[in-house]
Amino acid sequence: MITGRTIVAGVVGHPVAQSMSPTLHNAWLAAAGIDGVYVPFAPDAHGFRRLVEGFRGGAVRGVNVTLPFKADALAAADRASEAARLAGAANLLVFEPDGRIVADNTDGFGLLRAFAAQAPRWDAGLGPVTVLGAGGAARGAVAALLLAGAPKVFVVNRTVEKAETLARALGPKVSSLPLNHAVGAFRLSTAVINATSAGMSGAPTLDAPLETTQPACVVMDMVYKPLVTPFLQQAQDLGRTTVDGLEMLVRQAEPSFEAFYGEYPPAEVDVRELALEQLR
Repeated sequence: MITGRTIVAGVVGHPVAQSMSPTLHNAWLAAAGIDGVYVPFAPDAHGFRRLVEGFRGGAVRGVNVTLPFKADALAAADRASEAARLAGAANLLVFEPDGRIVADNTDGFGLLRAFAAQAPRWDAGLGPVTVLGAGGAARGAVAALLLAGAPKVFVVNRTVEKAETLARALGPKVSSLPLNHAVGAFRLSTAVINATSAGMSGAPTLDAPLETTQPACVVMDMVYKPLVTPFLQQAQDLGRTTVDGLEMLVRQAEPSFEAFYGEYPPAEVDVRELALEQLR
């Protein structure tokens, strides 16, 4: 039951009906016995700024932000974390009682926690990492890897100009390469991360030289529908340890829940299984 004390949070996107975030957060709320609710908001392409300005003051405690509004979310904030600034985007906005909007980016946290869960022996500081793609998801991944101590990150993209732009923005530890010249990067990397939509249900698959990676290389795909993409299947067939996008989705939600409701999600709820049921 919604009361005058109910803590309201939600997710903003366009479209937003496919978001799994309400399923995850409301399951955690129920298990924790918190008087809270998590709801979807779907402003039109030009309505995001009006929506979040209306939330100033804390009537809504905060929102997660998904496509296409992550860059707009950072621009709307009065204060932003280093992760959000480096990523050039925010997926979490908190509305303070004094009217300020505080931005963060938990995607990188989710990525690293997913590695910790499914490839626990991997360490970002052990060597170079290759990130495929040059969009917002790729930039967030590169930012997180740099903050975690990666000595070198190769950004590989079919359109090399976009990769070059990303590399210039994030500094000397980041290099750009076209996909057809990426074999050397793959051979050197301790992990290869797909941050493109290639392999998503209905989308073309990604033709990447995974066979040139070292046996200990970890392969991750941010796509979670299907759970095992052709990219991950190729990696598994080669005997590589893999990390799936669903684990990242679940893990990035954890710090958001704490920011909204003041405590960490209850561990006894298997929200990954709930998400898998929604995917089936």
